[in-house]
Amino acid sequence: MKNYFYHFGIIVLTLILTLKSCNTTDKSLMEINGSVKGLRKGTLYLKKVVDSSFSIVDSFVIEKNEMFVLSSKIKDPEIFKIQLKKDDGDTLNDEIIFFGSTGKIQINTRLNTFESSSIIRGSKNNDLLEEYKSVSRKFNIQNLELIKSYLEAQKNQNNLLVDSFKKRLDNLTKRRYLYTLNFARSNANNIVSPYIMISEMSNANPGYMDTIAKEMTEEVKKSRYGKLFFEILERNRKLNK
Repeated sequence: MKNYFYHFGIIVLTLILTLKSCNTTDKSLMEINGSVKGLRKGTLYLKKVVDSSFSIVDSFVIEKNEMFVLSSKIKDPEIFKIQLKKDDGDTLNDEIIFFGSTGKIQINTRLNTFESSSIIRGSKNNDLLEEYKSVSRKFNIQNLELIKSYLEAQKNQNNLLVDSFKKRLDNLTKRRYLYTLNFARSNANNIVSPYIMISEMSNANPGYMDTIAKEMTEEVKKSRYGKLFFEILERNRKLNK
């Protein structure tokens, strides 16, 4: 009878510990669940920047099933890349670049339009980055159209139009500059803010960068991109003395 209760107690304790471990989530883990519609065979690589270049941190082999799971330890939100290597002889490796964060992230896409069809949920910083990129693409389209018109005016030796398009190009550049600064400042409590500044405006006037720095939370300042932001800010201060 004693042995019965002893073994019963061991079983109960084991079940309690098992349930406890199942309910305990790793707060430093990013888990990506997703699908690649149309993909029957290939390998997905999850990469992040290590020592200034993208390095593989996880991989998943897809065979017939379109679903995949990838994960990585992560301290702060940062940029990741999912790269697809297909087993069809195509040497082109499609890729999705996104802002990763701890917790669960959902990424669904299609084989033929791997990057453009991707839908990413679960990362606030990535939502903000996509918002910024959406407006940035509009600036790029306007810029290309104005450059085309500017070159056409030069070709036709129409100096009046050349001057007009040049002014419009300068104004567009200023508008884009101000949009980036305002976006970084209004989202200074998110890590996407220093990331955008170091990737898009690393040569910004230190006065403007100081304004954004004052709005940053301590968490953002101590993040990887926050530290890089302040290194660049210090460099720009020295250059502007």
